[in-house]
Amino acid sequence: MAAVIGTAELKQFARLHVRSQNISGGESILARISDDDAWVSEWSAEGERLRAKGKLLRATSCFVMARFPYVDGVARRAALERAIETFAHWAGPRGLERVEIPVPGGRVRCWAAGLSATRPRPLVLLCGGIVSVKEQWAPALLALRRMGFAGVVAELPGVGENPLPYDADSWRMFPAVLDALAGRADVSHTYAIALSFSGHLALRCAAEDVRLRGIVTAGAPVAAFFTDLEWQRRLPAITAETLRHLIGRLPPADWALPREALTALTIPVAATISTRDEIIPPADGDALRTAIRLSWTTEHDDVHGSPHHVRQTRLWSMLAILRMHGAPVLPRLALGTALKLIRPRSAAGRDKNILPAG
Repeated sequence: MAAVIGTAELKQFARLHVRSQNISGGESILARISDDDAWVSEWSAEGERLRAKGKLLRATSCFVMARFPYVDGVARRAALERAIETFAHWAGPRGLERVEIPVPGGRVRCWAAGLSATRPRPLVLLCGGIVSVKEQWAPALLALRRMGFAGVVAELPGVGENPLPYDADSWRMFPAVLDALAGRADVSHTYAIALSFSGHLALRCAAEDVRLRGIVTAGAPVAAFFTDLEWQRRLPAITAETLRHLIGRLPPADWALPREALTALTIPVAATISTRDEIIPPADGDALRTAIRLSWTTEHDDVHGSPHHVRQTRLWSMLAILRMHGAPVLPRLALGTALKLIRPRSAAGRDKNILPAG
């Protein structure tokens, strides 16, 4: 993989995922890596060291990084399997459960929490992008459960354990998940936290499924990403090669969401936009801001995924979900206050935080 992507680029784009998983000592691990073999072995060795100490969640994060950005052989496959196994040991005592969703073409494995046939809660569906697996995001289920939601974390088709092909119909996975959980969650009130490329699927799904009541996304391709061939030619190798791994080529122009489809949406869409995003063109952020009638945005002077604003993005996203659902005022005030306290002063004038009042 290193010959195509390059170890330096792997390190550059891994930093977002290191920060989002709170991997302490991540920079020292990256400093020890000189080639692709060392990438897998160093991260895996750290995972085994932490697992032996009983630090299962931290170990899982290291195994997740060992298989980054996608499984391309035996070593990364073993790392992925170790991540899944280790996370299962951590998740069980905390009441997280594995659920399998039957869909045409296979069964989609997910992590879930807060499901109940006797007390169905509103559902938050969380999905990552083309280089992240469900175990990376599943710890957020604990926070969602505390806030009164049921939660389920799935993977983008073709990623991790998801056997489905990544294609123009991949958005249909979301309604299939809702159908399968209908007896254990109030899926008529579903909110999606759909990051990066899964944000595109959520927007497409919202045009068809009224059960989706709101979307929170970050760095989502909308239209220009698919139609601007000059932009595609400048994509980072890690993005281009991961997409080729998933679908055999870069996504075609007909995956673009027409502006009229966006203007027809009546649900709120909250989007984190990075002004120096090297993957998603500025026109796609503009489309989310201007075409969707209930568009809420936060803007950071940062690269794709806003790796220097991970805590802000996490709090802002949770606050957006609470406001979409009309949750009680006190939890929203608490999150809003925490967000104000950590917003960097240096971002003044560039970091916008537009959410409806109340």
